[in-house]
Amino acid sequence: MERELLLECQRNDRNAQRKVYEKMAGKLYSVCRRYLKNDEDIEEALADSFYKIFTKMNQLQNPDIFESWARKIAVNECLQKLRTARELHIPLDEDHAFSADFSTENISFEKDILSLLNFLPEGCRAIFNLFAIEGYPHKEIADMLSISEGTSKSQLNFARKRLQELMVNQNI
Repeated sequence: MERELLLECQRNDRNAQRKVYEKMAGKLYSVCRRYLKNDEDIEEALADSFYKIFTKMNQLQNPDIFESWARKIAVNECLQKLRTARELHIPLDEDHAFSADFSTENISFEKDILSLLNFLPEGCRAIFNLFAIEGYPHKEIADMLSISEGTSKSQLNFARKRLQELMVNQNI
């Protein structure tokens, strides 16, 4: 992201904010979509993310890390949405009800994987996203979700197994 554009955003320049929104909306929408299933929740988390980004822009010390900073805000908004909608439920047993009755079309491998994430329980999906995609360590995930590191590790393992099963069942 261009430094000058970010400086203009820090000065509350609406035109600059629109340009930043246009450049970042697709990326942050994809982040939100990995955590949330419902389109309304995704849109709300995205809007809340941009609100925070623009109101806290003055806290950004290093413009070079803007995209990762914005991404972290979006992840936190999604996790907050999951927490407030209902307590993050993380099933601990392998007998969790699980169905995968959907048809796959000729879409990219990445889209296939992302669509499979929707068939994971919310807690597993959040942990998989935080660890495998965002790169957070288990200790940080445990702190973010108020769970133990062991639970984070076991749920990541559960998510990986379920994704592998789905991939085999869907010939991905």
